[in-house]
Amino acid sequence: MSAGDGPETGEEAKVVNGLYIFDIEMRDGKRGQARGVVVLCEGRIMGGDSYFYYTGSYTFRGGKWRGDMIVNQHTEAVGKTLAFGGREVTCGFSGDYFPGGAEVEGMALVGKTSVTFTARLTLKDAM
Repeated sequence: MSAGDGPETGEEAKVVNGLYIFDIEMRDGKRGQARGVVVLCEGRIMGGDSYFYYTGSYTFRGGKWRGDMIVNQHTEAVGKTLAFGGREVTCGFSGDYFPGGAEVEGMALVGKTSVTFTARLTLKDAM
């Protein structure tokens, strides 16, 4: 079997390399929502939404995954107050992955405020 063909019996399922749509809901500390796209590829995360871009890394094992990201603003939000506005924000997450997507819970440090979030990723195009 060549890499990328899928798991054989007894082999661990892997986070599928590809383009994902994500929905994030921020909770404690600051409230907000975001929707965007992210590419997961060989342990790297790259993506963004209307105002921010994300870079980071992840590892996985046995249906669980974890990682960290740096979030930076790329576009000014005229007339809007953004939870992460104007700051470089570090986030950590962990959760479950499964065929076609993943779910995570995480925490972002926004200045001196900790913001918890949940996110759901849906695979749109495998690589």
